[in-house]
Amino acid sequence: MTLRWVASDNDLAELIGEMSTASRIAVDTEFHRERTYYPRLALMQFAWETSGRQDVALVDPLACDVTALVGLFRSDRLFVFHAAQQDLDVLAHSLGTGPASIFDTQLAAGFVGYSTPSLANLVNAELRQALPKGDRLTDWLRRPLTDAQKTYAAADVEHLFELTDRLEKNLRERDRLDWALEACRELLQRKVGPSDPTLAWTRMKDLRAMRPRTRGVLAAVAEWRERRAMASDIPPRQVLPDLALQGIAQREPRTLQDLAQARGVDERHSRGTIANEILAAVARGVETPLDLPAMEGDELDRRLRPAVTLVSAWLSEVARREEIDPMLIGTRSDIVEFLRDEPDARLAHGWRYDLVGRDLGALVAGRTGLAFDGHGGLVMFEAPGQTGS
Repeated sequence: MTLRWVASDNDLAELIGEMSTASRIAVDTEFHRERTYYPRLALMQFAWETSGRQDVALVDPLACDVTALVGLFRSDRLFVFHAAQQDLDVLAHSLGTGPASIFDTQLAAGFVGYSTPSLANLVNAELRQALPKGDRLTDWLRRPLTDAQKTYAAADVEHLFELTDRLEKNLRERDRLDWALEACRELLQRKVGPSDPTLAWTRMKDLRAMRPRTRGVLAAVAEWRERRAMASDIPPRQVLPDLALQGIAQREPRTLQDLAQARGVDERHSRGTIANEILAAVARGVETPLDLPAMEGDELDRRLRPAVTLVSAWLSEVARREEIDPMLIGTRSDIVEFLRDEPDARLAHGWRYDLVGRDLGALVAGRTGLAFDGHGGLVMFEAPGQTGS
């Protein structure tokens, strides 16, 4: 393996030309978002194969224009990641696009007995190799990077092809490769980028203890804070601390003097443009009281609410028997959608239906029941009076 440092537009263009001949490319990113609202790309790692040889390149996004990679990512080649969700978010913000086809080794491993394994654990278990140790909290924006940092970063893509080949072989033997590929496609369909500012209030604490009017103020001020943070590219807590957000919602200030007396509000929040914007948000919130956001299961028929626990138990039992990460089969939200009989419920289609959905339908309909097997597991049995039905 050769390791290349790419820190100019010309070198990046040359790298893109070489990778364009590869059928698959391994990718990882390093980024920071402690001081910004959006993730700040600090490093990109690539691995690719040509003529039976694997090469690795580290691309410095601080020194070259990485938007030149857009065409490569929009091509039909396969991109291999480990735990791709955050990388896809970073790519969407930095390049405005992401890959059309991926293979996520962490997702795939979930179908052969692993539960969201780290790359180091997966490499150790499958390849019997130890990844180089490094500082997990290293500052990837600092230049120059040391040789140790470069080696540590390169290891994030160095083994992905070998892992992919081993996992694909295992998945084929279990007849689950299509399941893993479908999970990867589902990951690509998830929303990337910032969340809806109008829902920022739903992430706050103690919502149930608030009056609807207080929630309305909280929602309006939280939305204002989120939009200002996005516009300034700073973390929301730097615009207004959570304590101040809660204090303003409780006090409902109408004047600058009222605002200055709200808990958590300091001088910079109680004067000038920021203060006037906060007061305007409070005024909007007072006029729009809010009920609690719907929780999973709240809209479910009361008679079926106990079924959520029962279905969860059987889903976990099947996952244990089949050596599949239970979160890949279905989340609590998936269970609720299934019990609501929603047409797009994931447990009602494809491999999930074949694996658990059909049995869950019989369980909820009362045709079957669950019992302990005496060995710490569960068994499904036909309910009395259902024989021949």
